[in-house]
Amino acid sequence: MLGGNITQLLAAWSDGDRAALDVLAPLVEQELHHIAARYMAGERDEHVLQPTALVNEAYLRLVDWKNVRWQNRAHFFGVAAQLMRRVLVDFARSRRRAKRGGDEVRVTLTEAGDLPSPSRDADLEALDEALKRLEVLDPRQGRVVELRFFGGLSLEETAHVLGVSVGTVRRDWSLARAWLYRELDNASR
Repeated sequence: MLGGNITQLLAAWSDGDRAALDVLAPLVEQELHHIAARYMAGERDEHVLQPTALVNEAYLRLVDWKNVRWQNRAHFFGVAAQLMRRVLVDFARSRRRAKRGGDEVRVTLTEAGDLPSPSRDADLEALDEALKRLEVLDPRQGRVVELRFFGGLSLEETAHVLGVSVGTVRRDWSLARAWLYRELDNASR
């Protein structure tokens, strides 16, 4: 029932109830931290950006948004996924600029559950560029990747955010991953 509680608190916050934000903050922060920790689990041990820093940056950006009408928990975490993606890509770009082509921030397109996990790593900037190309070709598939990979949403939550069936999300996710693997493989040559 936590998801329903978050949805109610988001609606109250959207209506201007500051007390709802006070109750919502620890619940949302905890879920964002779980998402970030799952994502960062595939990173190198020496990676300087930790899940807490990623959550804090995304949370600060989310709380700053004004006049947002949060539809539900999945909508909120879908937006959080976009922000986490931006934070991670911005971080990767700043590190690359600082090191003039030095250490790359590596990501793994892994998935627990019903889809096989690939073993290849991909540069975060290359992934972001490939994802931008995918979004031009098929915006919904791009959004599915963003929600699932960066936001950690389940198939069901992703389907709810996008207003499509779980089967559609499953197909889009599978096709998008295959397309991204091909693009990233071609870019690495």
